[in-house]
Amino acid sequence: MHKFSLLPKIDSPEDIKKLNKNALRKLSTEVGQYIQDVVENVGGHYSSPLGVVDLTIALHYLYNSPSDKIIWDVGHQAYAHKILTGRRDEFKNMRQKNGISGFLKRDESPHDIFGAGHASTSISAALGFAHARDRKKTKDQIIAIIGDGAMTGGLAYEGINNLGYHRTQLTIVLNDNSHSISKSVGALSHYLTRVVTNPTYNRIRNDIWEISGKLPLSRHIRKFMRKTEEGIKGYLTPGALFEELGLRYIGPIDGHNLDELIRTFQAVKEMNTPVLVHVYTHKGKGNKLAEEDAVKYYSIGGTAKQKVTNSAPDYSKVFGKSIIQLAEKDDKIICITAAMEIGTGMTPFIEKYPDRYVDVGIAEEHAITYSSGLAAEGYKPIIPIYSTFMQRAYDQILHDALLQKLPLVYCMDRSGIVGPDGPTHHGVFDLAFMQTLPGMIVTAPKDGNELRNLIATALESGKNFSIRYPKASSREFDENNNAEILEIGKWDVLHNGSGTAIFAVGSMVGMILDAKKELYSELGFLPTIINARFIKPLDSELIFEICQNHKNIITIEEGVLSGGFGSAVSTFLHDNGLGNRLHRLGIPDRFVDHGTRDELLVELGLCPENIISVLKSEKVEEEVYEL
Repeated sequence: MHKFSLLPKIDSPEDIKKLNKNALRKLSTEVGQYIQDVVENVGGHYSSPLGVVDLTIALHYLYNSPSDKIIWDVGHQAYAHKILTGRRDEFKNMRQKNGISGFLKRDESPHDIFGAGHASTSISAALGFAHARDRKKTKDQIIAIIGDGAMTGGLAYEGINNLGYHRTQLTIVLNDNSHSISKSVGALSHYLTRVVTNPTYNRIRNDIWEISGKLPLSRHIRKFMRKTEEGIKGYLTPGALFEELGLRYIGPIDGHNLDELIRTFQAVKEMNTPVLVHVYTHKGKGNKLAEEDAVKYYSIGGTAKQKVTNSAPDYSKVFGKSIIQLAEKDDKIICITAAMEIGTGMTPFIEKYPDRYVDVGIAEEHAITYSSGLAAEGYKPIIPIYSTFMQRAYDQILHDALLQKLPLVYCMDRSGIVGPDGPTHHGVFDLAFMQTLPGMIVTAPKDGNELRNLIATALESGKNFSIRYPKASSREFDENNNAEILEIGKWDVLHNGSGTAIFAVGSMVGMILDAKKELYSELGFLPTIINARFIKPLDSELIFEICQNHKNIITIEEGVLSGGFGSAVSTFLHDNGLGNRLHRLGIPDRFVDHGTRDELLVELGLCPENIISVLKSEKVEEEVYEL
């Protein structure tokens, strides 16, 4: 950890306002270095927060947070914001259990005006704050900072469209670094990165407009000027789009020039109108490696984290290898994702089949509807999206795929507990919400081989098929084997016991298999262990069989109990008059905070110790089975 002279004196935004320009620049350097020191130690997002340090300092220097509302999009932009708003020391334990979050949280600080973990939310939320201010007749300013690819999300444009209609004071800062997690895609990204600046344009605009109003035939002159301005602006800047939507466009400006930033925002504060300030920044600013490869250094693990070695690749890599293997035999397979090329393990597939891959940007809803169009023409779309982001496309899955009987394969990476990213990113709801949809097949593999088998089965089935897997080792994967087509709705009995049966889903199967010796040592017996790889439909035949010779059933899932797998089993037992005792283990009805995956699984009781405790509580005589 570096030694800092100025940063330890900054306990709130009020301390920033006391600094001169030279001190502000020194503070920027120290904040950037502090972010690097902490993230390299404990892990977290890296390139994005480094790129926005100067902008953060300028905003807190000029605006009066929290009375002025500074609302961030894509919460990991806000590391500098956290450090400068009284959380400097707590930042050392960011993303650690019982430490502060890596994202914005309203209950963490009054300066965190609106929570942010997902993208494209800031403008709509900011307009809500602006209208609340107008009703209260107060004078506070509202600022929304959107960036990191979030402008590829449709919600941002819904907010801008509504803002342009209402025309109240709201400043949107477009932090344009030309990247989301993967390179931003779509016509908008190319539009924003085409910049030719005219440094005198915004300075003289208001003067000319004011003078024109004093001339004869001023109405006709101004009409002519407006048309001319639109043409010039469309040529010189990327601002015409925003001006047409009713926003005053300022920029582009250098997001690392503190003098220019302060000068610009001082002027913007006087504008009682919707304004978009277009700021160019460099991801990874201050770190050569992160500047040169912002995608690679988007997020890093941190040296303080315990490294777990496992010979099997993680599920993301297994997914990538599996779709390559399957695509070699089927040219109808196309992969669609939402700005998650690297995170979902698709890079090898893209390198081999660049014309069979589409990244739609941060637009999960569009990904599903677009894929439905492909499916209607006989293609086989595979859609890898993190579980937490698939939630955003619920309506499109229902209306555009299922209702129209257009088969899609939904591969949900990062399902279950994801660890330090916390409640905005835990993928614990997909089992529950996918089960509610008519015609959806819902599955979870126990290992990498089964993931490949489920993808192949999904493609063969011609149905909407949901596959979820964790951010973890795949346990077992032989890339030389071919995929096996599984019978839909059939489970796999991994160990025959009696008295108690455990129905385990996905990642929980491996946890129980790893604990077999521990279970036997503590209990003197082993229960029946079943890999419930199909959550919908359930294996009704096997459930009836199990219920004949097992008094107790335990379900265990890395998903919410409310509406999850255990709920489905409970409903089945009730509807079929089966009186077996049922104990459900899973995620309780609350948001789970951040911590390491292992810490949180123990806290939630999804661990061998709790399984043993539950089995002991059943108080039934069991036959002893040798391992």
